[in-house]
Amino acid sequence: MSATSSRAGQGPLHSLRVVELAGIGPGPHTCMMLADLGAEVVRVQRPDVVPLTGLPVEEDAQCRGRTIVEADLKNPDDTTDVRALIDAADILVEGFRPGVTERLGLGPKECLQRNPRLIYARVSGWGQDGPWAQRAGHDLNYLAVSGVLDNIGEPGRAPVPPLNLIADFGGGSMLAALGIVAALVERMRSGHGQIVDAAMLDGTVQLAQLQWTHWAAGTWTTGRGRNFLDGSAPFYTTYACADGRYMAVAPIERPFYLRMIELLGLQERKLPAQWDQEGWPSLKETLAETFATRTQSAWAKIFQDEDACVTPVLTYQDALDHPHVRARGVLDESGTRVQARPAPRFSRSATPVPPAPRRLPLAAVVEDWQSQPRGT
Repeated sequence: MSATSSRAGQGPLHSLRVVELAGIGPGPHTCMMLADLGAEVVRVQRPDVVPLTGLPVEEDAQCRGRTIVEADLKNPDDTTDVRALIDAADILVEGFRPGVTERLGLGPKECLQRNPRLIYARVSGWGQDGPWAQRAGHDLNYLAVSGVLDNIGEPGRAPVPPLNLIADFGGGSMLAALGIVAALVERMRSGHGQIVDAAMLDGTVQLAQLQWTHWAAGTWTTGRGRNFLDGSAPFYTTYACADGRYMAVAPIERPFYLRMIELLGLQERKLPAQWDQEGWPSLKETLAETFATRTQSAWAKIFQDEDACVTPVLTYQDALDHPHVRARGVLDESGTRVQARPAPRFSRSATPVPPAPRRLPLAAVVEDWQSQPRGT
């Protein structure tokens, strides 16, 4: 067991070593997932850096499961040590603008020459090439250019930012993690590493393939509130309850829809047909009036054991206390913070709750990695 890892030997990625050149957004999330699955991740960050959360890095759950080392990548001595760390690694993850690591002497060409088996993962917004490669941006910008943002929100109103879940994490870190694992599988055949170019723009477009397919077929209308998955359908939206809280309604399939109508005390024969778009405004008005007659807790009780695809819209605290969330142990409260447990789950390769990050001197980690053979 490596002295830098308190969880070596656990999780499907337990034999892998990862160097994370600290950044924000999808890079740290990618490395969180790799650490969750057992990889030994060393996060290289600037001295005295403060995460966007404002928490000390030891309290930032997105940095969990890591060894933290400090290095000034503009200092030649520190860069030499980081380069030695990369020489002993399986994977490097960086999220800078294209060309930054090259100027630091840590670009993929140099790193792969020294360590031909290295998987060099580059997570960026616009990708490593193209006219916008050097442009600044955030989740909302990539989402906007992908065409997806134009479809999120209510008709006649501005597009709604869906937190930063789609481009940063769905299109960014998830795409990067998949690319890294795919490159590792390919390395088993070829014996060689390679560069993984994970762009949030690319990933966001890929996530929206269903909508692109419908649009190309002429079954998806441009704009907001005009398609059955964007809130315009009365059977795929949310409704306010008597207490001002909401229920989420999603019975697309007819058996579920009919059960919802029955539990609401309505008669299907007196309502517009489910897929009659001309009747949607009237149907939505009827459903809104019905949901407004009871509180959220009352409706939740009515629907809790029914296959009607109707659920309460929960707060974070509500979600933490939900019986299904608790039964599966989706969230962990064993320490001083609430954090998501590792996912997905594996039948043989255990993925225990990851520990808080810990700091070690860079030189000590380099010495440890150089003295311990890699497991791959």
